[in-house]
Amino acid sequence: MMNGGGMNGGMGGFFGFGFIWILIIIAIIAIVIWMMKPGSNNKPEHTSSNKSLDTLKERLARGEISEEEYDRLKRKLEQ
Repeated sequence: MMNGGGMNGGMGGFFGFGFIWILIIIAIIAIVIWMMKPGSNNKPEHTSSNKSLDTLKERLARGEISEEEYDRLKRKLEQ
């Protein structure tokens, strides 16, 4: 009787904890892959610079600034 109870308890414990560990390992692998995936991780600075340059171009197009002012501000943004 004890052997039967021990086996059932052991199997339930193995499958329960084994399944949890498998889920944890899968989650860790998924996080590592997600972090290594090329994407927006390395682009925030470049994107904000592009937005600034786009705004500068729009101001030039609307006539709010002169070409000289545009060139000066563009050089400053690129530094």
